[in-house]
Amino acid sequence: MLNFILLPFRKRFGKNKKYYLLVNEIFGICPNNIELYKLALVHRSASLFLDDGTQINNERLEFLGDAILESIVSDYLFIEFPEKNEGFLTQMRSKIVSRASLNEIAVELGLDRHIIVQYSSNHIQKHLYGDALEAMVGAIYLDKGYDFVNRLVINEILGRHLNLKEITRIETDFKSRLIEWGQQEKREVTFHTQPGEKYSDQSPSFVCSITVAGEKVGTGNGSSKKEAEQMAAHEVYRIVEHNRRRGIVRRKKEGGTVSTASAAEGVS
Repeated sequence: MLNFILLPFRKRFGKNKKYYLLVNEIFGICPNNIELYKLALVHRSASLFLDDGTQINNERLEFLGDAILESIVSDYLFIEFPEKNEGFLTQMRSKIVSRASLNEIAVELGLDRHIIVQYSSNHIQKHLYGDALEAMVGAIYLDKGYDFVNRLVINEILGRHLNLKEITRIETDFKSRLIEWGQQEKREVTFHTQPGEKYSDQSPSFVCSITVAGEKVGTGNGSSKKEAEQMAAHEVYRIVEHNRRRGIVRRKKEGGTVSTASAAEGVS
């Protein structure tokens, strides 16, 4: 009861005034537990240390927010696309909660200007902003509950910052597409992912190489294993698509039919 009475004064005059204003400006809400939102902005590079040496930052909130977002987006897509199958819904969810998509949303919200990080500008991770957005979702969930954060994400974030029609036209899951192609063509597609030469905890990097039928056909780099695999898959899938189109043109000139196997030419 006392906290409820003092909250308006803390918002206007307390030491956390700027954080109350920040959360209100970005999400249009008044926090109950402002410490959660403050922690959501603390990147691992700027971790705080408790008296017992425990390191705290936004990673745990990010983990929680990631799970909450997936649940909300799944529910949202299930309602928005009642006629679509599981494969379509899974791909759409992957596009919406991808780091690239969440990064863009975080920047549009203005969250990027408030993250506490100690990296130099040359070493800031690509997914820093999207990670902070997930941490904020985790903070809102703990502070306000699932129903509240569900409405907020759907109405204020997805509703205002995503174009579903545009997203349906964007291909991002090249790894799944490449695996599907390998299954159709009966060719073994293998991903080999490992830390890059300059890997460090503060600046993680990974490199992925892809082999098709035992032959190396493409590589990709990224700040996470998933990103490196998608970059490599994108490179190889472009080759597959190029050869498919080339096969169509050639067969049209020859007056023949086009088989899907023509897409495999030149890859292995």
